[in-house]
Order: sequence, then structure tokens, then C-alpha cells
Amino acid sequence: MGAGGGVSFAAAGDNVTATTQSLMEPRIDAKAVADYLREHPRFFADYADLVAEIFVPHPHGGHAISIAERQIITLREKNGELESRMRELLRYGSENDAIGEKLHRSTLALFAAPDLDTTLGVLYESLKDDFGVPQVAARLWGKVTEQSYLPELAATSQDVRDYADQLGAPSCGPTPPFESRGWFEVPDTCRSFAFLPLRTSHTFGLLGLASDDPQRFFPGMGTVYLTRLGELTSVATARYLPPV
Repeated sequence: MGAGGGVSFAAAGDNVTATTQSLMEPRIDAKAVADYLREHPRFFADYADLVAEIFVPHPHGGHAISIAERQIITLREKNGELESRMRELLRYGSENDAIGEKLHRSTLALFAAPDLDTTLGVLYESLKDDFGVPQVAARLWGKVTEQSYLPELAATSQDVRDYADQLGAPSCGPTPPFESRGWFEVPDTCRSFAFLPLRTSHTFGLLGLASDDPQRFFPGMGTVYLTRLGELTSVATARYLPPV
């Protein structure tokens, strides 16, 4: 107020000027600060004392900590993630080595078998004992003698043969094709299946694996070792089947 109680125009003018200046000044948001620091990596080198003066919230709650301490926590967390991934890779590597060793043993045993009956027996025993597959069954077709007594040489429908012929890779899931559920010893307990086509120059059979675990064989699972198993079984059994 002026001496006569009027408004002090000088003071009002100062306020207007200050307000105008504040509106004209560019606003700096968090992104602009982050961009500036990225573009000027020497900022904290030139203002090293500032690092010790700035405190940020602790990432897990609680008291505020310095930027340097926050960086150490971040590095520790990243290091923990890398260690976890490394342990997982090592575990997968060990599991793959174990599977490879089992397949190698199975290969030696299969090719030492003197006939088809023994070959199938070795295959079933290996899958059950080494790989923990509860139930295994197979069907082979082609030119077989009428005196054949093996269930694997029993008649199969044309639908099953067409299904096997069309498989480009092992098929996994909860539903067996056509009459194949009846091939297994205890079909009512089977909840998931894997079917592997048996072929050399042509398709001549189908190998079925079954489990009471619904998640043992599922669509989209990795089939590298199942594919190798199918190839191994194909070559081992084809030796004892008459040529087409």
C-alpha cells in the first residue's frame, strides 16, 4: 500500500515481472534431465561431490540412499540374475549330457539285439528305466509273415498309417490318434502321449509313448531328443522287416 493507502504500483510491477519471467523460463522435466545426463557423461566427473549429496529412495523401501549406493544395489541385482541364468544353463547342460549318455547306451544295446523281438524289448526297457516313460507301444506294418506273433505286427487301420505317414515330427498332446490308445497296457491311465513316425525310405510304423502325467507330453514341447529316438528306433527295427 502507498502512503495514502493506495496500491504500490512499483511492487505490483515487480510481481508481474517475476511472474512473466517464470512463465517464459523453459520447464525442465525428468526426461530432459535424463537425456542431458546421457549426452554429458562427464557431468558427475566434473561435479563428483554432487554424487555424495544426492539421495534417492531405496529400491526396496525404507530410508533414502546415495546414488552410489543405489548403483551398487542395481549391480548386485543384475549379478544375481546373471548367476541364476548361468546355474539354469549349467543344469540344462547337465540334463542334456545325461540324456545323450542314455541315448548312447540305448543305441549300443539296440544294435546288439539279434532279432526284432529282442530289439523291441531293449527299446521298451530303456524307455521305461532310463527315461521314465510309464508306457510304450509300437506298431509296424509292411510285408510281414503270417506266423508273426508280436503284437507290434498286428493289423493297423489305414487311418493310423496315413497319420504316421503325414507326421513330419513327433506329435505330443492329450489325444491319441484313432485306435492307438488301445495299444498300451493300461490305456485308461494315459493322460498325455507322444507319437513318433518310424521311417527309412518310407514310413513303416509308429512308436507311442504314454504317461499318466498330463504335462509329460504337451503340444509345443521340444522334440529334439524324441526325433533322435524315432530315427534310432527306425533304423534298429527296419533291419528285421522284409523290404517293401
